[in-house]
Amino acid sequence: MGLEEEIEDLREEIAGTPYNKSTEAHIGRLKAKLAEKKEKLENQSSAGGGHGYAVEKHGDATVALVGFPSVGKSTLINALTNADSEVGSYEFTTLDVNPGMLMYRGANIQILDVPGLIEGAAGGRGGGKEVLSVVRTADLVVYVLSVFEIEQYDRLSEELYNTNIRLDTEPPNINIRKTHKDGIGVTMSDDVSLAEDTVKQVLREYGYVNAKVTIPHDLTIDELVDAVMDNREYLPSMVTVNKADLIDKDYLPTVKRELRERDLDPDDVIFISAEENLGLDGLKERLWEELGLIRIYMDKPGRGVDYEEPLVLFEGDTVGDACEKIGGEFDERFKFARVSGPSAKHDDQQVGKGHELADEDVLRIVARK
Repeated sequence: MGLEEEIEDLREEIAGTPYNKSTEAHIGRLKAKLAEKKEKLENQSSAGGGHGYAVEKHGDATVALVGFPSVGKSTLINALTNADSEVGSYEFTTLDVNPGMLMYRGANIQILDVPGLIEGAAGGRGGGKEVLSVVRTADLVVYVLSVFEIEQYDRLSEELYNTNIRLDTEPPNINIRKTHKDGIGVTMSDDVSLAEDTVKQVLREYGYVNAKVTIPHDLTIDELVDAVMDNREYLPSMVTVNKADLIDKDYLPTVKRELRERDLDPDDVIFISAEENLGLDGLKERLWEELGLIRIYMDKPGRGVDYEEPLVLFEGDTVGDACEKIGGEFDERFKFARVSGPSAKHDDQQVGKGHELADEDVLRIVARK
């Protein structure tokens, strides 16, 4: 029996097993085995060679547009950036990842027009593995849906999940430490609903014999498997609905209902028309917010503050991160910095590398000679 058949058999057994406390450990073992075999199949497919989609990251942040064929991604990237992606009314127009650069608020945001996904992409159909490997490198995933096919969201989400991409969630906070004896010891907080035996079964499936496991919060079996596998990508996402100019007023309530059925707030979704350049300003603003970008104005000796070309960082970044992005010898020669702006207690506050910066801070780095 081949790996694909084994995977399908495991899926069927999981789907056919009622979930309760008495079957929990068995289901946990099955899901661990399923994840292991899927990874093995993926590695085999990757080893087979073929056309890849490696895209070098440029700019301050990277966004991946994810959608089914002919949803309008190529038109959208052409409207947002300096890319020149072929546009056609037929499916599979884009056969390679096409990068473009959006210049916004002093930031260079790389946007990838990823080839249209189809069902089964995570299993390798339509070059899906190569496409999704590009998505994994992005800082933000943007769903591009057709206003007439909101249900595409379900299939896209499934494909992304099956290729180990976890959207809008944090990695499980689990600590696993291998030991030399005493078997598998599990320490869990009171709110963890999984049985201790379930945790042990999952770890044994991955070859753990002796280990200390600490689980401080409740989680599902799938999240436990994710934590043990430790090869998932956790990314933020947002949703945009294209071809909004074609919506009939009477059809709009249907669109909003379909969004709510998928736990998507219609007021939170960005409605656009790439063809008519409608809603793109709102989309750019939202991209900035979701990426969590901030602008740092550098106070350069003898030249004053550069407000034209800010240093673009992410929320939570520090003076040390700024030094690293600037490059050169700043990191080694750093003496102290002075900051004015939202993150400073007063103008020209003297700070160290650990100081957390905020949007539109003015930063001057003082380095040793």
